[in-house]
Amino acid sequence: MNAPHAPKVAGIDPPLPSPTQTADPVTPPLAAPDSGVQDRLAGWVSDLTTLHELTERLVRTDTLDEALRELLRAGASLVGARRGLVALEPADGLGPVITVGLGLGHADLGQIETIPRGSASAGHLLDGLPEPGGERRADVTHPDIASEADLDPRHREVAARLGFSASYAVPLDPFRADPRATPGLSAIPAPAPGADGSGTGTGSPAGAGDHPAPGIPGTTSVTDAPRLPETGHGRDAAPATAPSPGLTAAMGAGGPSGRLGGAAWLYDEPAEPAERQRHLVGLYCQYAAAHIARLIELSRARAAVTTVQEELLPTRLPRVPGVRLAVRHHPGPRGGGDWYDALPLPDGALGLSVGGVSGSGPSAVVAMGRLRASLRAYAVMEGEDPVAVLSDLELLLRLTEPARSATALFAYCEPGTRRVVLAGAGHCPPLLTGERRTEFVETTLSAPLGMLSCWEAPSVEVAPSSGETLLFYSDGLLHRTGEPMDRAFARLHTAAASAPKGVRGDPDAFADHVLRTVLPDGPAASVGRPSEDGTEDLVLLVAHFD
Repeated sequence: MNAPHAPKVAGIDPPLPSPTQTADPVTPPLAAPDSGVQDRLAGWVSDLTTLHELTERLVRTDTLDEALRELLRAGASLVGARRGLVALEPADGLGPVITVGLGLGHADLGQIETIPRGSASAGHLLDGLPEPGGERRADVTHPDIASEADLDPRHREVAARLGFSASYAVPLDPFRADPRATPGLSAIPAPAPGADGSGTGTGSPAGAGDHPAPGIPGTTSVTDAPRLPETGHGRDAAPATAPSPGLTAAMGAGGPSGRLGGAAWLYDEPAEPAERQRHLVGLYCQYAAAHIARLIELSRARAAVTTVQEELLPTRLPRVPGVRLAVRHHPGPRGGGDWYDALPLPDGALGLSVGGVSGSGPSAVVAMGRLRASLRAYAVMEGEDPVAVLSDLELLLRLTEPARSATALFAYCEPGTRRVVLAGAGHCPPLLTGERRTEFVETTLSAPLGMLSCWEAPSVEVAPSSGETLLFYSDGLLHRTGEPMDRAFARLHTAAASAPKGVRGDPDAFADHVLRTVLPDGPAASVGRPSEDGTEDLVLLVAHFD
């Protein structure tokens, strides 16, 4: 006879006890994590977060000066200093050589530079002085300058005069690995245990206790901070001298090689950074050096383009009786294709030209040089006919630079009779100004060179009176105002008309007055303003007729 089934409730099978042979064993409760491990992990996370924030601020800098100042501010917060300086002196000898200070004036930096190089903190690093073991120095510490007997007397004298008692310096070397760093989180040392064996990590990158928080430079002494042991982790540790692959890739093949310079921070009281602080500032400076190396390469490229552009333009303006000249040229950061020229012609005549090639960079600069040289040749042969000069230039442009266009303005001047014949190809009209009139000379009834199958435009003749000035300029002057073109033209007209009487007779003073009025913040500051192209060149050529 079968045993009765247990009753069912609402279609749910009754619970059955698990067989003894399949019952789960009792799982013991997890052991509580060690508080020291938690402190170490918290310290690592805090340090990595701090480094991330500081490097994020660094990579937002786009000029070398901004990057160096950000490096000083971040390093001061990491080591707990209030002042510092960075000496940039790339080992390849190609420059630039720059010294930037934090909380130090030019006079203070001058006094620090009088310290013998072998005694100065940054000098040790720039010269690559070896340690007793033969390795190059990773950092230089002077915890108490006044009490160091073997220190140069001039070093102590300058320190006392400027009011700092200790210094700490690190090199700027993109390929230098921190000898105490290992892969992953272990690259940042853990907080050292206290005397009772308990963890003392606080999550602050400056260490435990009274160390300053990131981003707030302080003057607290850190001489009593615990010293941390080396952080090697057996056979899996990274070589101490191997650079990070990411840094090597970031540097690129063309960047400066070797040590870039050194950064030093100054303490008001005897002090030195703790081991943890040294790790953090060393890691930060390694990444900062890679960013600075890229900016150095960029500044060198810009300087090279600027030098080539300046060499392709006149080194000096000619002296022709009856007319006085002045020019202002401010190239854009990428190097543009704007030019100016003043060429003595037969029979005491003078040829004046301004123009610009489309595009920017080295290719535009080279194209500008070719066009300017060709225009000079055409001006010598047929300068009395500006239309013929620009027609020949347009034909040359279509044959040699079919993918480019250019604007140009050429004027044939006879200073003795004060007669000017000019023609323009899509360029801004010149401005004729004097005490009685200020007006634009209409030369815009034409297209730029290289835009049409056959360029053609009429010439215009003007007769400046004695004491009047003819102003030639590039459209970069108008674009750098950041305003629409009609307002930019009106601003230029107002600037010329409002020139004081004493300024009108001096072409150099008149050029400076126009620039100050049109661009109150200066040509360099106006590059970053919203415009069609904030990188354009600025050319201003002034011809004053006596």
